[in-house]
Amino acid sequence: MAFYKRNLLASLVLVCAVAAVWAQPAALQKERAMKPKVVEESGFTVVGIEARTSNAKEMSPDGVIGKQWARFMQDNLATRIQNKADSSILALYSDYASDKDGEYTFLIGARVTSAKDVPAGMVVKEVPAGRYAIFTSNKGLVAKIVVETWQQIWAVPKSSPGGSRAYKTDFEVYDERAANPQDAQVDVHIGIK
Repeated sequence: MAFYKRNLLASLVLVCAVAAVWAQPAALQKERAMKPKVVEESGFTVVGIEARTSNAKEMSPDGVIGKQWARFMQDNLATRIQNKADSSILALYSDYASDKDGEYTFLIGARVTSAKDVPAGMVVKEVPAGRYAIFTSNKGLVAKIVVETWQQIWAVPKSSPGGSRAYKTDFEVYDERAANPQDAQVDVHIGIK
C-alpha cells in the first residue's frame, strides 16, 4: 500500500499534465501514434469511488479526477475493498455521454471476485466483456507515461486497430509495474467496436 501513497503526488501531477496534453494540436498527437494489442476480454466487477466529469471540466479548477485520486490514497480506500481479485488499482472511464468531448464517469478502485460487502460510499461497476485495445506505456515517471499513452490513443486513426472506440468503458491498470512511480509502466484498455 505504500506504493499507492507514493503515487499520490505523481497522480496529482498527472492530472495537471493531462490538461496541458488536451490542449495540444492533433498533428502533434498523431506523431506519437502506436499500435495496440487487441484482445477479447471477459467482463469483471470493480468496486471503488466514482464521480461524473468531462475532459473540459478536468482542464479547469473544477476537475475531479485529481481529487478522487487524492481521496482514494489519503483515506487508504483500497484497504476497505473486500474480495479483491489482485493488488492492482484500476482507473475506470465509463458511461460516456458521447465521445471524448462529452461527460463520463470516472471510478478509481479495484477488481473484485464478489460484490458483496461493498463499503459505504463506494459503488459497484461492471466492466463489459468485449474487444479492447491495450496500449502499454513506456517506462518512466508515471505522470509522464500515462499522459503520453493517452496522446497516442487519441492519435490512432479510426481505420487502425484500436482506432474505432466504443466509448462504453476504458480503464487504466496500475499493477506491480507501477510500484515505482519514477519507473512505472501501465496498460490502458480502450473498449473498441
